[in-house]
Amino acid sequence: MSITDTRPAEEPTSATATAADRPRAGTRRGFRLYPLAMRLHFYAGIFVAPFILIAALTGALYAIAPTIEGIVSRDLLQVDTSGPDQALAAQVGAAVAARPDLTLVAVAPAAGDGETTRVLFNDPTLGDSERLSVFVDPHTAQPVGEAVVYGSAGALPLRTWLSEFHRSLHLGEPGRLYSELAASWLWVIALFGLVLWVHRVRKRRSKRSARWLLAPDLSEPKRRKLNWHGAIGFWILPVVLLLAATGMTWSTYAGDNVTKLREELSWTTPAVNVKLPGTAGPAQSTGSDHHSAGHTAPAPVDPAARIAQLDSVWAIAKANGITQAAEITIPATPEKAFGVKERRMSGTYTIDSVAIDGATGAVTDQLAFADWPLMAKLTNWGIAFHMGLLFGIANQLLLLAVALGLCALIVLGYLMWWQRRPTRATSRFAVGAPPRRGVLRKTSLWITVPLIAAAVLVGWFIPLIGLSLLGFLLVDVALGLAARAQPTA
Repeated sequence: MSITDTRPAEEPTSATATAADRPRAGTRRGFRLYPLAMRLHFYAGIFVAPFILIAALTGALYAIAPTIEGIVSRDLLQVDTSGPDQALAAQVGAAVAARPDLTLVAVAPAAGDGETTRVLFNDPTLGDSERLSVFVDPHTAQPVGEAVVYGSAGALPLRTWLSEFHRSLHLGEPGRLYSELAASWLWVIALFGLVLWVHRVRKRRSKRSARWLLAPDLSEPKRRKLNWHGAIGFWILPVVLLLAATGMTWSTYAGDNVTKLREELSWTTPAVNVKLPGTAGPAQSTGSDHHSAGHTAPAPVDPAARIAQLDSVWAIAKANGITQAAEITIPATPEKAFGVKERRMSGTYTIDSVAIDGATGAVTDQLAFADWPLMAKLTNWGIAFHMGLLFGIANQLLLLAVALGLCALIVLGYLMWWQRRPTRATSRFAVGAPPRRGVLRKTSLWITVPLIAAAVLVGWFIPLIGLSLLGFLLVDVALGLAARAQPTA
C-alpha cells in the first residue's frame, strides 16, 4: 500500500492546521500508532511511491519474461524433429566443432521431448555470470543456434534485458539505487498501510468483521477510492511482503548486510564438493582457501576424454537422485569430479546435486535438497517465486496481477491526495496537507522508545531507509517551522 487517506474525517481543515499543529496543554500521552502510521505512510507514499510505481511496471514485464522468452526464442529452445536422442558425447562434440575457439565448461541435456541441449562455453568477452550456449538438436546432434545465457536460470538475452530493466533501468549504479529504495520501503509502507486499513474497518461499528478487510465498502461514494485502495492493498499484501524481502537480497547495500547475516547464521546455500578424494588442490565448490604451495600446477585434462565420459556420468547421476533437468559441469583439471546439479527451472522445487569421478564412475559427494538448511530452502523458493519460476505460468500470472494491483494502489493514492488538497490560494500547501503533526510528543514513551530504536536498527541494516527517513524528518521539521512562523487567524 503506497498512499492512503491523508487526513481522517475528524481532522481540521488547512485553515486551522496551524493551531492543530501545536500540542494542546494537558493532552494525555497514549497509544497513538494510527496517527504515526498515517504520517509516515503519507511521507513515504508521496516521495517513494514513484519509485515503487516504476518497479511495479517493470516488474510486470519481468513477471512474464519466462513465457515471453519461450515464444520469442522458440527456434533455439524447441525442435520439431523426433526419434531417439543421440549420445550426449556426440551432441557436445558437434557444439565444440562449431565453437573450437572457446573453452567447454558445461552441458545441460535436453529436459524433455522437443527441447534442445545446451552446451556452455566460457567466453572472455562476456560479462559476469554470462556464458555462450550452443543449442543442439538432441535427435540429430546438429547445432541449431547460439546465444548468451545468464545466471543459474540460464536466461536468454531478452529475459536478461528485462531482468536488468527491472533491476536498474539499465542506468548502472543510480538505477540499482532506485530499485533498492523501492524494495526497502515497500514492506514498510505496506505494513503501515495495513495498520491504517484495520483501524478504518474497526471504526465502522455496524460492519466490524474480518470480511470487511477484504471487501471495499461501496456504500460511501465519496470514499470509494479509499476503500478500493485499502481492499486491494489487503489482497496483495502477502505477495508484496515476499517480493520486498526477496528483492532486497539482490540489492547493493541491504543485500550485502543480508548476505553477512546469512553467513553468520549458517543460512548460506550449500554446494557439493567436486574435489576428488586423495588429490591435492582446493575444493572449488566448497570455497576453500587452502593452497597446495610448493606443488606444480596440474596438467590440463584432454577435453575429448572428458566428453567421452559424459554419457556414463549422466546415467550415474540419474541413478543417484538427479531426476529433473540438470547441468553437468565439466572438470578442467584432473583433481576435479564432474558436478551434476539440477537447474532452477519453471515448476522445479528442489535442487539436488552429485559429484562423480568420470574415470571410475564413483559418486564422490552427494547433496540432496532435503539436507539444505531451512533458511536456504526458503531463500531458494522465494527467489524462484520472484523470478516467476516456482510454479510455472500460474506464478507468472499471480506476479503480473500483483504488479498491476500495486500500480492501481499508487494511482488511487495520488488521486485521493489531489482531491483532498486545499482549494484556497492562501493555503500553506498547494497540493495537499499532510496529516496532523506532533504524533511522537503525544505518544507514550513505552511506544516511542521502541519505535525509535527499531527505526535506528532498520536504518542501519537497510541504509536507504535510514537516509530517506532522515530526509522525511528534515522536511517535516521545516514544514513545522514554516507553520509556526505564520500568524494564526
